Amino acid sequence: MRSIDYDTEQHQDYARGRALAQPQLREWIRAFEAVLPDRRPLTGLDVGSGTGRFTPALAEAFGPVTGVEPSVRMREVAQAQPQHPDVRYLAGAAEDLPVPSDSVDYALMFLSWHHVQDKPRAARELTRVIRPGGRLLLRANFSDHHPRPWWLAHFPNGYEADAALFQPLHEVIATFTSLGWRVASFDTVTEPSSGTYGDMLERLRLRTLSFFAQLSPDDLEAGFRRLEEAVAADPDSPAPVFAEPLLTLELHP
Repeated sequence: MRSIDYDTEQHQDYARGRALAQPQLREWIRAFEAVLPDRRPLTGLDVGSGTGRFTPALAEAFGPVTGVEPSVRMREVAQAQPQHPDVRYLAGAAEDLPVPSDSVDYALMFLSWHHVQDKPRAARELTRVIRPGGRLLLRANFSDHHPRPWWLAHFPNGYEADAALFQPLHEVIATFTSLGWRVASFDTVTEPSSGTYGDMLERLRLRTLSFFAQLSPDDLEAGFRRLEEAVAADPDSPAPVFAEPLLTLELHP
């Protein structure tokens, strides 16, 4: 996977390109609520928090949250938004979390695990900071459990190229179970539609998905040409929904 420098490549467009409508955000919060402990407040960690699209909603639903993000520019965008009183953003990465040991009840990694360069080290760090009995919510794609969004079919070898960015599920699970974690649940979440085909095309043109950084210029051009032709035939219909994997791990008490 080609590493992405969010300070130079995507920070300006990321929030717009990856925005979630309120119904979508509510669906994710419901999914997280179903796998987290019932007590409140919970102390949370949003690892790879980016521009903060989940962090305030987590604080509102569950309690104080620290967003950890290595990109200076992504943190700046997050901090420029209206701030929830129970949110803070810190510099850091999954491999080097800037919080004390046994200090959080859960961590969320939403489409950030595939960016982690040293996954065993990151797993050890998450084991260090999450309290025994705590949860790790991994919204990750897996090479063998891929959601196959509709638009990938228009890019040369789109499904294969995107799946190649991710580990198989069993590898991810093995990384954590070797450190004393267990699988609490593995399910899928289906968001409400992200808008029309035309809306989705406009967001995809911002190229804020890791997939686009892996393609050659020729494949990008060919893919967007095919996608634009397909969308032009029916731009105002709702874009299809698809099921997205959510792996929940629990640290043994």
